[in-house]
Amino acid sequence: MAISGGGVLRRALVRHRARMVGSSLLFCLHQFCETMVPVAIGIIVSRAVETGDVTAMLLSLVGLAALFVVLSFAYRIGARIIVVAIEREAHLLRVEVARTVLDPRGIDTELSAGELLTVGTSDAEKTSWILDVVARSASATTALVVTAVALLVVDVPLGLAVVIGTPLLLLVLQWCAPVLTRAATASQTEIARVSGLATDLVGGVRPLRGIGGEGAAARRYAEASRRALDATLRLARGNSAYLGLSATVGSLLAAGVAGGAGYLALTGRLTLGELVTVVGLAQFLVEPLSSLSRLPGVTAVVRGSADRVATVLGAPPLVEGAVPDPDAAATDARPSVRAPRLDLHAVAHGSLRGIDLDVAPGETVGVVAYRPADAESLVSVLSGQVPLDPSAGRVGVGGTDVRELPLTEVRRTVLVEPHAADLFAGTVRTNIVTRAADEARLDAAVTASAVTDLIDLHEAGLDHPVTDRGASLSGGQRQRVALARALAADPPLLVLHDPTTAVDSVTEHAIADGIRTLRAGPDRATVVVSTSPALLAVTDRVVVIDDGRVVARGTHRSLSTTDPTYRERVLR
Repeated sequence: MAISGGGVLRRALVRHRARMVGSSLLFCLHQFCETMVPVAIGIIVSRAVETGDVTAMLLSLVGLAALFVVLSFAYRIGARIIVVAIEREAHLLRVEVARTVLDPRGIDTELSAGELLTVGTSDAEKTSWILDVVARSASATTALVVTAVALLVVDVPLGLAVVIGTPLLLLVLQWCAPVLTRAATASQTEIARVSGLATDLVGGVRPLRGIGGEGAAARRYAEASRRALDATLRLARGNSAYLGLSATVGSLLAAGVAGGAGYLALTGRLTLGELVTVVGLAQFLVEPLSSLSRLPGVTAVVRGSADRVATVLGAPPLVEGAVPDPDAAATDARPSVRAPRLDLHAVAHGSLRGIDLDVAPGETVGVVAYRPADAESLVSVLSGQVPLDPSAGRVGVGGTDVRELPLTEVRRTVLVEPHAADLFAGTVRTNIVTRAADEARLDAAVTASAVTDLIDLHEAGLDHPVTDRGASLSGGQRQRVALARALAADPPLLVLHDPTTAVDSVTEHAIADGIRTLRAGPDRATVVVSTSPALLAVTDRVVVIDDGRVVARGTHRSLSTTDPTYRERVLR
């Protein structure tokens, strides 16, 4: 669904229109009362101070106090209403972005994980500011209109100065707004990129240390940070020049009105009370003019964030024509998976050049890819995270093309556990347990994946705390917990990609036997993409891929005996 930044902003205004209108009316009342303060003081000077009327003075003070009570409460209540609307809109946008990013169909976007996080947090919040921009624009406009009317009543030339000067000032500000919008968008884009890079570097700090890549990573981050700083400084310089210009012009207009009033008072055209009113209004005029001068800069930031939010919300799904949610799948008339059977025919993606692969119910099939790119391409296809058109081959699950199956049915049937699995803040148990796992299945998965070694080390056992991304665990421990999670889910079709690269050989043999035992049975099928001899030894057969094509098939034992290349690559 195509959506623009303007569409995101209009939708925000529509769904919070009641609160926005209510807050705008209260802000307008506040500014009306603010404008009436110098008018009231001028009247008090004319009718009470100059005449010495005590009764008029007391009544005037009561009226002035009432005016301040109204303007104070109008602002406080209006601010509360608009803040609630802003926070609710920010929440709705965060949820929408998260729902889009977590859509099981995937989204076709070039944004990194860190950039998506920035869009779902910072940009969602800034987009919601449009509600405040509209409310404050209305209040500032009210102040200018009331000020102009009051000055016209006192003296027509003074009122005309405001009526003519204010639109000219607003035209200048409007001319500058697109420049600020472009600068704000560039700044926010660079900040999001450096945030995404920081997220990636923090997540990969251990591998970087292992290969000695800290220096190169630091230089790359410094360059990205410098670009973000330059973009932010350009925006800051533009905003500063813009605010300086608007403040200067607004102050000159206010000073001109006050100076004109002084001259008229000296010539006798204005009374003392009228002079006080005009000078007070001239002073007050600076406030709404300043508010209006700041709004285009804020609007530029809001529009830039809205454009980025729209980029995510409008991103097309990677898998077209699929059923995205479980409720839709429940009533879908398309076929469902009847048996855990997997078959690939002439599949071409990435480095793959038309491979054929079939896995029957009850089988455990090993896939040896001599080139890592072939393994990554195969796992990407099996995970359903890449779109496949008919010319790129056919992927069948349970004898049916995945393009004809509801997406939720495919996700329920096929689980791909990637090599670099993510863990979450919580405990070992919460990182393993899934909706489908009971205690017996949990214990079996823990044993099969050798997580028992981890839980035996800590008094809390399965309730041992795990920090974000599993940073409190070693690489081997993270890998085993992720494997236990996949085994506990007990999907009909399970694909494991290098699940034991970070464990020792003794533990690897125990895990291989555990996988074989736990995945046995005609209602399950397993694919192990690995070059581990221990894992391949427990498979029923092995398919070898090289240069994007299947080059050999057979059992691990037969290939080890008859294929020199296989023996060299696997039994090294």
